[in-house]
This record gives sequence, structure tokens and C-alpha cells, in this order.
Amino acid sequence: MPALHAFDTQTMEIDQALFANDAFYLAFAARDIDHMDALWARNSPVICLHPGWPALTSRAKIIESWQRILSNPQQKPIDVYNAEAHAFAGAVAVVCYEELDGNVMVATNLFITEGDRTVLVHHQAGPCGQPPPRT
Repeated sequence: MPALHAFDTQTMEIDQALFANDAFYLAFAARDIDHMDALWARNSPVICLHPGWPALTSRAKIIESWQRILSNPQQKPIDVYNAEAHAFAGAVAVVCYEELDGNVMVATNLFITEGDRTVLVHHQAGPCGQPPPRT
């Protein structure tokens, strides 16, 4: 088997991050706290910035926040589009747009590798006044 070159490794990391990003939003849409929990890093620092919430910087508080969001019967369905990945040394940032109840947010999700898994270490979403067209 040929060795992976730096470019091939980066492409693989981007593909894995985009896959993990899709899994994150599928867990959100399905209200699946177990899958949401499995996506977040266990051994690395984590940060979550929900719109209008204070910064959450402990894994326990982040998972608790998702439990509250996903168990809320008033929570509207989410539609995600235009995901775009950007590789950095040791991490991949995915920028995408979240539409909830006609409002559009721009979100950044940062993924790293922990062991053999691609995991989430940062999520931030905020209002987007001029969302781009869907591509």
C-alpha cells in the first residue's frame, strides 16, 4: 500500500470532518443525545457557544446543554447547508449555515482526531444577516 502524502492526508482529514459534521447535525435533527455525546472529544479541551448562551467550556456542561436542547419539545427542526471545510495543523474547521424556523445562523465546528476518531472540540453558531444562496 502506498504511503499517504501530506495532501492525501489533509484530504482524508477534510472528508472525515465533513462526515463528522453531517453526523453532528443528524444527531441534532434526530434529537439523539447518545450520538451527540459520542461526537464530542473526551480527552481534549472543548468549547460550545450557543447563540445567546454564556460560553460552555466543560464537557459535562456542553453535554448537559445538548440534553436540554434536544429534549425541548419546542425545538424547531434544523436544516444545514453549504458546509465548507478548512484544514489547519491538527484540526479541520467546518463552516456551514443552520436554518431554524426561518432564521439563518452561521456555524463553525472544529474537529480533531482523538485516537482513531474524528471528534468535535468547538461549536459556535450566531445570527447571519446576509446568508449566501444554497449551493
